[in-house]
Order: sequence, then C-alpha cells, then structure tokens
Amino acid sequence: MTTVERWQTWDERISQRLRLDHRPGWLTTCFGWLSHTGDGWLWVLLPLALGLFSKGAWRHAGWTLLAGVLLTAATVGLLKVLFRRQRPQGQWGTLYRKTDPHSFPSGHAARAAMLGLVGWAVLPPPWAAALSLWGGLVAVSRVLMGVHYLSDVLAGVLLGLALGGAMWWLQGLWPLW
Repeated sequence: MTTVERWQTWDERISQRLRLDHRPGWLTTCFGWLSHTGDGWLWVLLPLALGLFSKGAWRHAGWTLLAGVLLTAATVGLLKVLFRRQRPQGQWGTLYRKTDPHSFPSGHAARAAMLGLVGWAVLPPPWAAALSLWGGLVAVSRVLMGVHYLSDVLAGVLLGLALGGAMWWLQGLWPLW
C-alpha cells in the first residue's frame, strides 16, 4: 500500500468515526442547520446586500467580502474539477451530492475560513470574532454531517486562509474599525 493509499484509508476511517448524520437527534439537527448557513448562495447575497444598501465602512466590507466569496468559489470549483474526489456515501446533503459530487477541497470550509480572516480587516472586532467562530463550526459540520472527508475540510480551511491572506495583501486591507 502506498503512502497516499494509507493516508486515504486513514482519512476515510477517521471521517466515518466523526460522522453524526446516521445518528438522529438534536446535535445532528443543529449541525445540519449550521452546515447550511455556509451555503454559497447565502454568502453571495449577504455581502451583495451589504455593498448595495449600506454606507461607508460597511459598504466597503460588503464589496470586499463579496470579492472574496467569488474568488473562493472560482478557485474551489477549479480544484474540484482537477481532483474529482467523490464525496463520502451518505443520506444527508442530497442537494450537495447531486449538484456538486466532488468533495476536495470543501467549498464551505474554504469560504468560511476566507470570510473569517477577511472579516478581521473589514468588520468591527465583535463581528469578526463571531464570523471566525461560525466559520470553524461550519467547517467541522461538513465532516460531522458526512458530506466531506476530514482532509477535504482541512484543505478547504488552508485554501480559504491563503485566499483571505492574498486578498488582504492585494487590496492593502487594514482594519477599518
């Protein structure tokens, strides 16, 4: 067995042990709901509305976050086409499984990490802290709900942090608050 095969076997085994999606209960319901709060359409609409309907620093925050969401979506989409790793088998998340059968890297985790990092530059600290906490929980929820392997989420978080850092550097972002 090659090193890659051993890693993949470990990844699948540990991810299976972490899953909650086959255990009905309040925790599964909470993480399922939380996972949906990271859906891409929502994170296009929220920053777009902020950019269109607010003023000053909030308007800047909206447009900056929207640019990050779009950059992250394009990058994740390209990587998913290149890697073509199939999602874990499961019942929860049928919409994700049908519209996006590839799991590597996790788009939810990448988007959440990017938003959390860029949020520190464009949002007041309490909002940035909340966004970062939310992002971590969304990333974890993707493994718990069985729509990603652990390595998909770890790669997504690293990608999101890299893209957020690139945005911070490219736009010369400095905290506005």
